[in-house]
Amino acid sequence: MKDRISEKFAKLYGRAPEVVSRAPGRIEFIGNHTDYNGGYVMGAAIDKFVYCALAKRQDRKLCFANARSGEKVCVDMDNISPLPRELNWVNYPLGVFKFLVDAGMKADCGFDMTDMSTLPSGAGLSSSAAIELSSAFAMKALYGFDLGLKDTVRIGRKCENEFVGMPCGILDQGVSGFGKEDALVFIDCLTEEFSTCELPHNTAFWIFNSTKKHALVDGLYAERHKECMNAAKVLSGGVQNFKLLRHFTLDDLESVKSRISNEEYKRAKHVISENARVLKVKDALKAGDIKLVGKLMVASHESSRDLFENSCEELDFLVKAATATDGVYGARLMGGGFGGAAIALTDASFDELKAQSIADKYAEAYGKRPTVFSCRSGDGAKVL
Repeated sequence: MKDRISEKFAKLYGRAPEVVSRAPGRIEFIGNHTDYNGGYVMGAAIDKFVYCALAKRQDRKLCFANARSGEKVCVDMDNISPLPRELNWVNYPLGVFKFLVDAGMKADCGFDMTDMSTLPSGAGLSSSAAIELSSAFAMKALYGFDLGLKDTVRIGRKCENEFVGMPCGILDQGVSGFGKEDALVFIDCLTEEFSTCELPHNTAFWIFNSTKKHALVDGLYAERHKECMNAAKVLSGGVQNFKLLRHFTLDDLESVKSRISNEEYKRAKHVISENARVLKVKDALKAGDIKLVGKLMVASHESSRDLFENSCEELDFLVKAATATDGVYGARLMGGGFGGAAIALTDASFDELKAQSIADKYAEAYGKRPTVFSCRSGDGAKVL
């Protein structure tokens, strides 16, 4: 792939790139809606990537080329602001450059850049975090800027939050940066500490994208967020300087059940229970108990379905069909929910034939086929 993007860069700019980097997409393995509640989450970097190629220019222009269309967008590096929505693909590396400079990177000239991806589109694998981390690593190498991995990850999130305008947590960028082959990344979202937990080498992830999109998803996310915060305020005994749900137990929640709505109670119960499940998965991986990991994945899905109510009929169908298939340890919805994809953790006996059998059942039930693909855990961002 390095040769391919180098050849593409040469066609676009008439010279070879000076730096080529890559960063992986990610999957959310367990820890559903725990991040903004200060909790725990586990994800995996996958073996599908966004690649970036850069070379310095003689002037102070930053030029970005779309590898597919050949479209080029150039901006003045001394006058950076977000570009219009139709050019949003530029805003990810552009924002990263701005915040790297703000962090102390010395850039005495501009650059030319292009990127290529092996990530399947529309499957919720966070291509945005991958382009942020890939471009950050390339820019650091190009300008000789020494910045630690955690701070680089935070630059990616800051770009997404403040430049692109997407209020995501640290999961996507953290996993893309800290990922390792045959491992999951464990994140404490309150302290932003990262560690890895080893996975058995013969395991694989299968993604079943329901292709269902929910028209009201943004409003539903906001509603769930508000319900969690309301419960946390009551648990904290007031609205000022309240603690997040991460700090409370199920017993604490039961003690205030009469003072919160049924919806707030259910959302908080899911989050508190999900945090406990993430810690149990961490312990199970250390003990080599992959079957327990699978059971905890299913319990996570059931909690999302029944308590957080962010599943849907299609995702429930996929999870049930997957867990009834030989070779599947466990399955659950992945990401925000209300549609999107389900993930299954499998052993080496699970193959394309079994995956397509699940897809056939889904197509028979809903009149459309889910998109299906497999991946393994992979290493985090790096310069090639």
